[in-house]
Amino acid sequence: MSNKLQKAKGFKKSKPGLYLSIGTSLFGAVSVVKQVKNARAESDRLMLADAAVSAVAIVTGVALLVRELRRLGDDDVLLG
Repeated sequence: MSNKLQKAKGFKKSKPGLYLSIGTSLFGAVSVVKQVKNARAESDRLMLADAAVSAVAIVTGVALLVRELRRLGDDDVLLG
C-alpha cells in the first residue's frame, strides 16, 4: 500500500501530474465565470467579491504550478 502512495506522490510532482493540476484549476475557472454572471444578474456585490477572490486564488494556484513545471524543465536540462 505504501508503494502505491509513493507512486501517487511522485505523480503529483511529475510533468503529467502538474499538467493535470493546471487543467483542474482552469476547469474551476468555469465555475467562477458562472458565479460572476449570477452575481451581476442579481447585483450582489458580496457574491461578486467572492467570485473575485476565487479567481485570484485560481490565478495564483496556476502560477505556482507553472513555476513548478518550469523548475522541472530546468532540472531536466541540467540532468540531460
